Parts: sequence; structure tokens; C-alpha cells
Amino acid sequence: MAHEFTTSYLKDSIMLFHYYKKLGDRALAQAPDDALTSVLDSESNSIATIVKHMSGNMRSRWKDFLTTDGEKPDRNRDGEFEAPPQTRTEVIALWETGWQGTFVALESLTDEDLGRTIYIRGEAHSVVQAIQRQLTHYSYHVGQIVYLAKHYVGSQWKSLTVPRGKSAEVIAKINAGRNSSR
Repeated sequence: MAHEFTTSYLKDSIMLFHYYKKLGDRALAQAPDDALTSVLDSESNSIATIVKHMSGNMRSRWKDFLTTDGEKPDRNRDGEFEAPPQTRTEVIALWETGWQGTFVALESLTDEDLGRTIYIRGEAHSVVQAIQRQLTHYSYHVGQIVYLAKHYVGSQWKSLTVPRGKSAEVIAKINAGRNSSR
């Protein structure tokens, strides 16, 4: 992830949400179609189920973010873990719809909104707290998606960050770039 020094909490948060979406995008792209609905055991969720849950959460949390409780009355959270989408097209549609709503809400916020109070399940949160809550929730689930995709892809997996055994090479390249720009 390219880092940019900024004093804007909103800008930083939006960049991090984009980063985690991109990690998920790249993991989903590598996962074979049948892996999207596969489960490791009866207590595990498939990638499709995780995406369905994330999308439901995103819709509930970000729709009318500043004016309604983040747990919408029409949300069926338990249903998010049942009957997952069965095709890549359906999985990606839910994924994109959830993220689109997230970014629309985030990009409409201003610095003045950060201190406002919003509610999630009747519990008061500052806008900053709510953003942090969702950022950590989504990064947790993206990590699950990455882990599952990597498991199903096996030795053909293409690293999303620094490849195993390449840390020294990456650091040397970074340091060479720093030294040449001075």
C-alpha cells in the first residue's frame, strides 16, 4: 500500500478501506470458482458466506449512516450465514455493492461530521469510533477471505504483499530507492 502523509482522518480511513478491498479483490480473483462455496468444516464459513455477511453489514451500517441506527430493522444478520451465493458473478455483485455503499457514505462525510454521534444497535458511537469499528471488522473478514483463497489455491498462490522469503530483497529495493532520491 502506498503511504501518503496526511492529517485527514477521513482521507486515511478511506485509503485503508480501499486497501482492504483491493486485498479482497486480489484474493477473490485467485480463488477457483468451486472454492468460493467450499467450507473447511461444518463450523466454518465459505468465502461466499463471508462476502454475503460483509455486504449485509455494509448495507446496514452505511445506509443513512448519520441519521439512522447502523443496525437496520430489515437486516437479517442470521440469514447472512445461510444460503450463500452460488456463482462467482453473484459473489462479486454482493462484494461490489457492499463496498460501493461504504465508499459513497465515507466520501460524503466531512471533518465536521467526525465528532457527531451515531448509533449502532442502540449504542452511541462517534463517527470516528464507527469508522474504526467497521474498518477493523472488514479487515478481519478480508483476512479470512485471503486465508481461505490461499488455502484453496495452494502452491499457485500469488502473494498479495511481500512474498515469503523475499523480505530482504524488498527492503533492499526500498533502501536503494531512498538512497537514489536523496
